[in-house]
Amino acid sequence: MTGDTEGNGAMTSRHAEAPRSTRPYTGLSSHTVRAMPARIMAREHLPQTQIPATWDTKISIAVDPVALITTECITVTSAMRKHARWAHSSVSAILGGGPSMATGSDISRLPRQNHRSLGTAQTQSGQAGRMPNGATGENDSLASRWGLRGKKGQSMQDNPLLSAFARLRNDLRGCTDIRSFDIPSLLHPFLQVIRSSSTSAPITSLAIVAITKIFAYNLIDRDSPRLSLAMQLLSAAITHCRFEASDSAADEIVLLGILELMESMLSGPGGDLLGDESVCEMMETGLSMCCQTRLSDLLRRKAEMSMISMCQTIFERLKSLEIEAGEELGLLEADDEERANVVMNDPAVNGTTVGLPASGVNLASTAAVRGSEQAAENQTSVERLSDHLEGSSAQMKAGALTPKLPGSGENSNATQMGASTLDLTQHSEQNADESSVIKPYSLPSIRELFRVLVDLLQPHNRQHGDTLRVMALRIIDVALEVAGPSIAKHPSLATLAKDDLCRYLFQLVRSENMALLNESLRVAGTLLATCREVLKLQQELFLSYLVACLHPRVEIEDELGIDPALYEGVPKTPKLVRPIASPQASSGRSTPVPIKERQKLGLEGGSRKPDAREAMVESIGALSRMPSYLVELYINYDCEVDRSDLCEDLIGLLSRNAFPDSARWSTTNVPPLCLDSLLGYVQFVADRLDDDPVYQGYPDIKRLQEQRARKKIIIRGATKFNENPRAGIAFLASHGIVENPDDAQSVVAFLRGTTRISKSVLGEYLSKKSHGHLLGAFLDMFDFAGKRVDEALRDLLNSFRLPGESALIERIVAVFSEKYCGNATPEGIANVDAVLVLTYAIIMLNTDQHNPNVKKDKRMTYNDFARNLRGVNGDKDFAPEYLQEIYDSIKSNEIILPDEHNNKQAFDYAWEELLVKARTSGPLTMCNTNIYDANMFSATWKPIVATLSYVFMSASDDAVFSRVVLGFDQCAQIAAKYDLTDALDHIIFCLSSMSTLASDVPTNTALNTEVQAEKKSVMVSELAVKFGRDYKAQLACAVLFRLIPRKESKIRDGWDYIVRIWLNLFANSLLTPSFSKSHDLLDISPIPLQPPSQVIDREQRSSEGGLIQSFSSFLSSYAADDPPEPSEEELESTLCSVDCVDSCPMTKIFSKILTMPPRNRQNLVRALLKQLPEPSSPAVIVVRPDRNAPAPIRTNGHRPNPSKPAYDPSMVLILELATTMATRDYDSVELMGQAVADALQTVVRDAANVHPLILARAVFYLLYLLNASQDHSFVRAPVILHVIAGYDQSTLEKAAMPILNGLTLCIRDPSPLRNEVTNTPDFWSIIRSLHALPEAASKAFDLVARVVAGQQAAVTADNYKDAVSLLNGFAAAGSVGAVVEQKRDKTARRKEKPTKPANPRENEVVDHGFQAVLMIYQLTNRVPALIKQSHLERTEAWLAYWSPIFEALRSQCLNPCREIRHQAFSCLQNSLLSPELASADHQEWTAIFGEVLFPLISRLLRPEIYQTDPVGMSDTRVQAANLLCKIFLHYLVLLSEWDGMLDLWLRILDIMDRLMNSGQGDNLEEAVPESLKNILLVMADGGFIQPPSDDSSPTELWDETCKRVNSFLPDLIAEIFPQVNAPPAGTKSRGVEEKSPAEPTAAQEQASKAPLPSAVEQPEEID
Repeated sequence: MTGDTEGNGAMTSRHAEAPRSTRPYTGLSSHTVRAMPARIMAREHLPQTQIPATWDTKISIAVDPVALITTECITVTSAMRKHARWAHSSVSAILGGGPSMATGSDISRLPRQNHRSLGTAQTQSGQAGRMPNGATGENDSLASRWGLRGKKGQSMQDNPLLSAFARLRNDLRGCTDIRSFDIPSLLHPFLQVIRSSSTSAPITSLAIVAITKIFAYNLIDRDSPRLSLAMQLLSAAITHCRFEASDSAADEIVLLGILELMESMLSGPGGDLLGDESVCEMMETGLSMCCQTRLSDLLRRKAEMSMISMCQTIFERLKSLEIEAGEELGLLEADDEERANVVMNDPAVNGTTVGLPASGVNLASTAAVRGSEQAAENQTSVERLSDHLEGSSAQMKAGALTPKLPGSGENSNATQMGASTLDLTQHSEQNADESSVIKPYSLPSIRELFRVLVDLLQPHNRQHGDTLRVMALRIIDVALEVAGPSIAKHPSLATLAKDDLCRYLFQLVRSENMALLNESLRVAGTLLATCREVLKLQQELFLSYLVACLHPRVEIEDELGIDPALYEGVPKTPKLVRPIASPQASSGRSTPVPIKERQKLGLEGGSRKPDAREAMVESIGALSRMPSYLVELYINYDCEVDRSDLCEDLIGLLSRNAFPDSARWSTTNVPPLCLDSLLGYVQFVADRLDDDPVYQGYPDIKRLQEQRARKKIIIRGATKFNENPRAGIAFLASHGIVENPDDAQSVVAFLRGTTRISKSVLGEYLSKKSHGHLLGAFLDMFDFAGKRVDEALRDLLNSFRLPGESALIERIVAVFSEKYCGNATPEGIANVDAVLVLTYAIIMLNTDQHNPNVKKDKRMTYNDFARNLRGVNGDKDFAPEYLQEIYDSIKSNEIILPDEHNNKQAFDYAWEELLVKARTSGPLTMCNTNIYDANMFSATWKPIVATLSYVFMSASDDAVFSRVVLGFDQCAQIAAKYDLTDALDHIIFCLSSMSTLASDVPTNTALNTEVQAEKKSVMVSELAVKFGRDYKAQLACAVLFRLIPRKESKIRDGWDYIVRIWLNLFANSLLTPSFSKSHDLLDISPIPLQPPSQVIDREQRSSEGGLIQSFSSFLSSYAADDPPEPSEEELESTLCSVDCVDSCPMTKIFSKILTMPPRNRQNLVRALLKQLPEPSSPAVIVVRPDRNAPAPIRTNGHRPNPSKPAYDPSMVLILELATTMATRDYDSVELMGQAVADALQTVVRDAANVHPLILARAVFYLLYLLNASQDHSFVRAPVILHVIAGYDQSTLEKAAMPILNGLTLCIRDPSPLRNEVTNTPDFWSIIRSLHALPEAASKAFDLVARVVAGQQAAVTADNYKDAVSLLNGFAAAGSVGAVVEQKRDKTARRKEKPTKPANPRENEVVDHGFQAVLMIYQLTNRVPALIKQSHLERTEAWLAYWSPIFEALRSQCLNPCREIRHQAFSCLQNSLLSPELASADHQEWTAIFGEVLFPLISRLLRPEIYQTDPVGMSDTRVQAANLLCKIFLHYLVLLSEWDGMLDLWLRILDIMDRLMNSGQGDNLEEAVPESLKNILLVMADGGFIQPPSDDSSPTELWDETCKRVNSFLPDLIAEIFPQVNAPPAGTKSRGVEEKSPAEPTAAQEQASKAPLPSAVEQPEEID
């Protein structure tokens, strides 16, 4: 019966046997199977052990337990009597008692089975065959059967096997409680049957079934008498079971029963009472069955499963031992030393002790495989156990028969049956009370079992096949699963795990046998999962090998449609790659193994089969899924200087193999396995983001960061050293790694202390002549004391490689020789020269013995080696024994550099070095906290994000998309939580790139078409159609904008890509202006969107016609060179794009942005400003399409002019968003104001190349920023206003409203900025240029009103003239009110009754003019203060401040609009009558006549002025004449003192003459005489003019007055002065009488106190 353990598919599972409660139902109960007779089981080939006992389930039986056991005794004895050997049994054997029964003390003794019993039994069996049963004749047979004496008077004795059952039955007659019965006595008959070699397999099987029932029915428990002894006896019996061979099926049933019984014993109530030796024997028995290839495959599988179950129980005991020992675990190790004689041998493999030999079956495997010393020891142990049973007779119940056995010399049936029985009478007498305490099994047996299992893994032991190793691995895996942490706690077990187990495992993982590889990887994973705390360096070796095997050295192939920048973070090679060995390895001093052998035997990965790669990936995935495993790797390896970056390498490995191309050299399962592991790692970190950090008991984070930084420097320095040693040392010294580059000790301490230096480069560097001091210091670090020369040389050459030049070798050897001799020359060596020559000879011998190019028969012998060294030891020879030892050492063990050799010898040497380092490396820090997650993720996020991006772009399965999307979101959460802005920015970059919306080249919008239907419109564009067709792009966009919320403040460079997306969407009308709400914040209208090339109303089109209409429309658009209408598919794609963009929380994101700290918003502003075009260049870079884009005809406009700048709404969006964020608060202005102001000023100054709409809004944004940055100097109002004022009129008119709105903001509140703006001439120039625009007039007027009117007026000496001039302009613009008035006049003349009287002031322009006149008048209140502040001369001050007001009012007195004209006259009169105007101290005010009143009346007399208002202008002339007279009379007193009084009076008379004779109405003809009459009366009353009296001559004033008045009113003088005749016309006056009355007359006072005209209105307060 042969079979391979891998041949049965059902048994290839690496898992342990399934729990009993989950095993399949076979239709028979476990006890039914056990109770079946062996012959039936053999016939049905049903192994009774397929259903194990269930000790933890209480099973009750319906029969009496004593009767049950009696039945079992009868069943066994009945089967035995049917056998020819026991056919003549006595009546007592049947009846259960009689004279043949021996005494209890004799029967109670156990048979002393020794380990030669097998041979003895076989010999006796042969003798029995030669002496048939019943040789004494028929009568003897009858007498024997009835218990009678024979003819010869001899007593017939039954076989002891049968008599033991009879004795038991007799003892059970008075038993009422089976659980109180002595257990060893109860089991004794059955155990004799099991151990007897004369029984057949069915009989042995019945005995085993009976014992199994006893345990299964709980007939014994923990309180049963002498249970411990019974368990030892039972263990000894089943492990030494013997029976005659029959058919193989029946024989294997016995073995199956034994396996089941052993399993039940260990897991049953008395399992923990077994001794160490018993457990070892049972385990040997089970392992031997597993190893016997001659047994059936089913049996070997069952044996393996039983071993797994038993090992679970055994190793589980470690936990209870720990509980019992408490904190004093050392007591277990001390007890182990006391019982160190417990030894378990390796199982026999295909030996004769286990199997089915022709003569019989023997399970006493220990007798076959143990040495004679151990056999004797076990024999003694068995004898000691038999002594325990001897005392059982004293405990038998009263009434038991105790007959004595006959003496040994009597010829009895026992003698005749000796060949088939166990002799019970040949044992020496022992004291029945003697006993020895057997301790329950503990650490010694567990350690021995673990050791044997580990020894079975030896890769180079040819006796152990791969099948046996797989079996051992499965058992070890279960042991580790059950008690891995406990194994690590016990030094003896931990030593096995750290040394032999790891050594064998790490070599077995290089096997090409997949079953062996799978089990090895599983055990390695379980070992690291449970014991890694004590396996720090071993774990590094294992993982390094996996990384070296699995990390492909193949570049990632570029795939169409995937930007290579998305996966730049995937490492091309792992960091643990060693420096490349020097090509000088072929020099012969060390012989490298060929590359193929290195891949098989060494630490290099090499090429592995696809299935092997998949298995390794699964192993790494299982490790990575362990909580905190990767964190532990990071803090224990990546943050330690001398360790590899395992965490980074594993993540890089998983990332690289997650790419689809890795399936080419592995399997298709590898990429998803790696991706799942990566996502599991991300999930683990994300799940504990909100956990409370735990710092106590863990390494300091800052210290780990410093170590990691130092490690990076050392790696860089070592790399530089391997390229250029001098540069490397300088670099290390500059960073403080090498304290002093001139100090040899400091340099060599680093060179020897790091493993990252190339051994070849180091050898060449040290051997240079200029580095002799370094070489000496390097050798000083070695301790050669007590070592042979070859041993010392071996230590030295393990640290560096000998250079190739002989001179360099000589220098090294010379220094070595000196250092080797040191203070004292070693014994047997004459001097340094002798060492020098001997060292050279050893090097040559090493080359000769191990150079593959030298044939074996040509290699140097010992004699050759000794001959070469004759007389070199101080003219003497070296001791032959000394040279022989050196020769043998070199021949058997090559001096090699382990880094360059990967054979078994190199591995063993490297392993020993690893164990030495492990003693000082300290335990592995177990980590269960999230305090290191930030640093770990910071070191590993790049390959993860790169992998997610590549998989996202290449995947097609929804489940993959779902996992990747979740991975992106979790990575973003981690990055935001731990402030990993680089990671978050890169995630945004990847998603933006995959969305296709972040292109830095604007899309072509020339063909954008607006489609209207069902009162909705959608803009169909090239971008919208392309984006709507790409599902992955839409998904990436949605993922991007859903992971941004709550992470806005963590984004830095990622804003560049977000801004690009916003701009592209906005330029194509996919994003509305309202998303940012910035226009509400800035109080400006929303940004106009890109105008479409054409507008298509599908609803109207569908209602107008069908196919003919559509075809006509197509022809007309083709003829007009318009773009074709969008298809249904393009429209549907556009709608998909709209839905996708609408699902993104843009508004929410921007609202959160506005609440961010200013320093965080600065990143977004910087990104916005990056997107602005270069200055002095077109604002929009036009992308040239594949074909010439037609010049579209818009339904609401004209064909665009290509020579003019195009409108780009995205540029406006940039400026608006930047302004909004830069003006959010004071800190924002301070941080971002300068940059935004520079950008805005660049646009404002480049007006010729900027679209007017963009320019207009840029001006507003700049003025808005100017208002917000009043405390900063980076924006100056005069500069901005000067630039704006420099625009041509058309540009100003297009930008009128934004400019005025911005200026309003600047002067709205009293501030230094308001004064600065209003005092700038360009401010008034801008308003003056815009005030005439109908749409801007109102805003401009409000702006001026804010400056002029109100309590907070800002009129100063600098802006006074500009304000008056501008107000005059507004008043002049009100002349349009004359049209309304004249229409009203016509209506009145026609005597038509209007429905509503027309009011000119209902016109806003007229009202502004009316208000402007009032504001001009109000400025008179400011004149005195302005004159005082100006410090000008009176004449200059009057011209500067009074003259502008009079000029403006004089001009408005000619306004065609009566409302304004009358208001102007009233304001002029009040201004002229102002008490602040005139003064006796100066006469400049007299210019009011010559510069104001006279020119006013002169212009009123002009026909063209009269024609502007023919109806009302006559009254205006009268009003002007009256005003002139009134002003003259008001200032008559002051004028009388003026030298120009006469000339002024004469000019007034001339004006009156002209008015009188104007011939344009009767009003003046009536008004002028009355006014002149009033003046003359006042002058006469005041004494200013007097008619001549008798005693006086007429004055010049009188003469000139009479002369002038008489010329146009001849009767006026006579009427006023009747007593005086008018002088002749030619009479000349003698002069003007100088008379200055002391006080004004009553008439003068009345004239001066005349009330203000009712037409003068006070202006309203203007905000």
